[in-house]
Amino acid sequence: MLSKKTILYDKHVELGGRMVDFSGYMLPLYYSSIKTEHHAVRENAGLFDVSHMSEFIISGISAESFIQRITVNDINKMSYGSVQYSLICNHNGGIVDDLLIYKKKNSFMLVLNAANVQKKYKWINSLNKNGVYIENISDKTGLLALQGPKSRKILKMLLDLNFEKLGYYNFIETKISNRKIILSRTGYTGELGYEIYSDVENIRYLWTEIMSAGKKFGLAPAGLGCRDTLRTEMEYVLYGNEIDENTSPIEAGLGWVAKLDKGDFIGRDALINRKEETKKKLVSIIMEDYAIPRKNYSILQGDRTIGEITSGTMSPSLSKGIGMGYVLSEFSAVKNAIQVDIRGKLKLGTIIKGPFYKNGSLKK
Repeated sequence: MLSKKTILYDKHVELGGRMVDFSGYMLPLYYSSIKTEHHAVRENAGLFDVSHMSEFIISGISAESFIQRITVNDINKMSYGSVQYSLICNHNGGIVDDLLIYKKKNSFMLVLNAANVQKKYKWINSLNKNGVYIENISDKTGLLALQGPKSRKILKMLLDLNFEKLGYYNFIETKISNRKIILSRTGYTGELGYEIYSDVENIRYLWTEIMSAGKKFGLAPAGLGCRDTLRTEMEYVLYGNEIDENTSPIEAGLGWVAKLDKGDFIGRDALINRKEETKKKLVSIIMEDYAIPRKNYSILQGDRTIGEITSGTMSPSLSKGIGMGYVLSEFSAVKNAIQVDIRGKLKLGTIIKGPFYKNGSLKK
């Protein structure tokens, strides 16, 4: 199956992006280097094309009760303009996907990962017993992520309204040069940042305008590579790595998302049962030896294999190998010394309380 291209594909190639397949889309891994783009986001700002993400609109008189039943968080606490992080679980309590929920005036927008979008669309539709209207607008919607401590200054060059008090996990519907956008104070980097949704035909223009406005602030185009190093430093999970249909929110350290007291929802009974018998836990590991833990590497204590790495990298911010992985619950204590089997050599690491990077501008 051929990979899809976002509307910005030609722009990425023009900028020298090294294009790779990610979740069925051709996207830039990097333009200059992962490390350079990582530091640009931590120190100034980076602009990401994340138009591969999936967007569904849920509307109708029963939309709120429907979303309350298919997601684990409590949307009754949401108001217009708020964003909520949540999960969709299957009947066994496994994670179908993590997502953002946007409460609009007369509808909700769900933003899910790109992988298996049709499968998830069918799953959500199969649960629709209330006559709710579900529209997949993924192909009609583009998404840019402007992330970094100078992102607010860059947007001030483009927006007339006062958006500076827009709170974390809130959004407004506004315009840039008469083009309608949703401006959302969200991101996947641990820095102050904004995600900008618009009709796909506006995305080329918005990219060009933002890059132009950000030139004097050190704005750089940023690819998937640094998106991964940035999110790993923040201990943010990735579907297919830390979470999947065989992993529960409790095992993944996301038990706080599942509001078991909100009433019935899909997977609730299974989560209540699994809460008492969690056999594995997601942990953060910093390497004491100079080594990089990679996905699927074994985690050991002594001669016993106790788990497996799910994500790992050389942290550009810390200049140390870092990773996340699942270990048997009895070995998950903070400060526990472990070893990672890296191509047959055991390298020392320590379980820590994340995130790895604690100096971000996220809530400034």
